[in-house]
Amino acid sequence: MSEDRIIVEGGKALAGTVRVSGAKNSVLKLMAASLLASGTTTLSNTPRISDVLLMADVLRHLGANVSFDADTITIDTRTLDNYEAPYELVRKMRASTAVLGPLIVRFGEARVAMPGGCQIGSRQMDLHFSGLEAFGVEFENSHGFINARVSDVGLRGREVALGFPSVGATENLMVVAAAARGTTVIENAAREPEICDLARFLTAMGAHIQGQGSPVLTIEGTSSFSAVTGYETIGDRIEAGTFLVAGALGGGPVTVEGFNPEHLRVPLAKLEALGSQLATTEDSVTITHEGSFTPTDIQTLPYPGFPTDLQPQFMVLDALADGMCIITENIFENRFVFADELFRMGATIHIEGHHAIIEGIRRFSGAPVEASDLRAGAALVLAALNAEGSSTISEVRHIYRGYEDLTGKLQGLGASIH
Repeated sequence: MSEDRIIVEGGKALAGTVRVSGAKNSVLKLMAASLLASGTTTLSNTPRISDVLLMADVLRHLGANVSFDADTITIDTRTLDNYEAPYELVRKMRASTAVLGPLIVRFGEARVAMPGGCQIGSRQMDLHFSGLEAFGVEFENSHGFINARVSDVGLRGREVALGFPSVGATENLMVVAAAARGTTVIENAAREPEICDLARFLTAMGAHIQGQGSPVLTIEGTSSFSAVTGYETIGDRIEAGTFLVAGALGGGPVTVEGFNPEHLRVPLAKLEALGSQLATTEDSVTITHEGSFTPTDIQTLPYPGFPTDLQPQFMVLDALADGMCIITENIFENRFVFADELFRMGATIHIEGHHAIIEGIRRFSGAPVEASDLRAGAALVLAALNAEGSSTISEVRHIYRGYEDLTGKLQGLGASIH
């Protein structure tokens, strides 16, 4: 896959209907959480993306049997016999730290290599460590591995206040708190829809969780978890946002279905501010756009604010706006790296710290560009849809990490892409 390219002939009108796959940022955590119970779990609406395939390899290394049937993944953890997630697997995906909490619960110890993934900025593990230590987990970091062990007194519930509403830390704390004796209160917890999806899944396994979707989670520990069959992963709101941007660029009408529009409330408001027209149902949004884009400032924030995972895609729209825009990135310090590739396509972007100052142009120019990470790759494909002439996007292995059949779905809307 490292030699693959995506080639786009720009300027085609886009219209039609596209269905998003299951949420990457949810299903990976559900797969990891399945380790809590000894039994067979099935998850439907599972996207066939490289991160899911890699997480399946991580689970197999731990001793689980994993198989796929269409969009359903089956995970049998009865043969689990290993608590080490090795570097050669973990280095490829940051979400692999999601197995840390489940392994601590299942084995009383875990050995997980420090994670890799997209180079968009640091994702410090300090919040994971400090929160889990409060529950009675002891840590030692050596030779690139996180070594965790439950203390002799066992896991016990505590009140934990996160210094930042970290999604990964909230997920690991939820999992361990679900098995800790007594009551746990997590303050300043992440509120993302994927957190709520994990909470529902843990509840189906036997956990007792209240407050999901709010900054305060209250969890009563249990000693018994059961495998869950037939659980359906929520639709991918980031994929949905990506296709809505494509619809705005291509004029539409483009209907994006298979997700909850409430999960994109702020981005939808920004699309309307940019001048697009939206029609919303309970599981779809239809977008049309005529004329130029209205300059619209954006700043990324933890949910329910504007998601950092949609910032690159919306930078493409701002780069075409009729005037100046400012995008402020508050989550990942390196997320603007891909702006150099948009510059190669004719964009006028000036970076000052965590601000991108953008002067709109009429149209991009086709050019060879390189994806630096998952969302940057998607954004470059979007820019190429608008560009005059042909564009070639390389390093598209990043795109495969989070988008299932992106080129095929765009072809279905009328794009000239292969």
